[in-house]
Amino acid sequence: MDFYGPNGAGKSTTMNMLTGYIEQTEGDIIIDGYDMLKRPKKAKKEIGYMPEGVPLYTDLTVKEFVTYMAEIKKVDRKTRKERVEKIIEQTGLKDVEKKLIKNLSRGYKQRVSMAGALVGEPKILILDEPTVGLDPKQITEIRNLIKELGKTHTVILSSHILSEVSQICNKVIIINKGKLVAIDTPENLENKVSNKNCIYVTVEDTENKMKDIKDKIKDISKLELIKENEDGTKEYMIESKEGIDLRKILFTELAKENITIFEMKKADSTLEEAFMKVIEGGNK
Repeated sequence: MDFYGPNGAGKSTTMNMLTGYIEQTEGDIIIDGYDMLKRPKKAKKEIGYMPEGVPLYTDLTVKEFVTYMAEIKKVDRKTRKERVEKIIEQTGLKDVEKKLIKNLSRGYKQRVSMAGALVGEPKILILDEPTVGLDPKQITEIRNLIKELGKTHTVILSSHILSEVSQICNKVIIINKGKLVAIDTPENLENKVSNKNCIYVTVEDTENKMKDIKDKIKDISKLELIKENEDGTKEYMIESKEGIDLRKILFTELAKENITIFEMKKADSTLEEAFMKVIEGGNK
């Protein structure tokens, strides 16, 4: 699950309330059946939290830090060493387990923070902006790790990066100005703004005949020039009536008019479009 919203929307505040770091002013927070205010120790035991900013004890080695976190989380002494080794392996830290945290890259520090969150065997893993400040390779590695963890844990993450939400999450909560404005899957949110009868076509039209195509193809409800390219081609957006697929018709009719098709594609809706539609609707 993902909490999504622009900076200042209330994502980190929500995370801090879920973990019990700050108390909510109203409502209830129930973690695996435990009320965060009434039974905080029981509730917090079910949570592994990776805060934004990667706060770590940088003068410890990786293994020392994960072991220390295991002690704090009261991992049984008999299984503590084995548990630490397993988490270090799982988070890809084996090669750097003896290095001081302060000498690690930002990407490895993120992994160390995640290892600390995982070592207590929580059912719920809460990640606040887990890929902020990482380079593209590190982002890919952390995203893959999160997807793997999602197979065995409930993962809740906050992000203002929509591409990340689409790639990782199966449910999205959109927050705007501190208020919850949508809960759904990324696919459903995208489908709500999709236009299944919209096609983008790039053509070479030396005789300028595209302007008359709408009159020749009656199923076209809208034809709009989007841009003119440097190579002389033009990109058009073409909408059709409900239930009509224009692609075959366009190939035939444009050929008759000596209009060469360079590219044709159906419009893909995006989570960005869904987010903007939800936010605009909430601001009315």
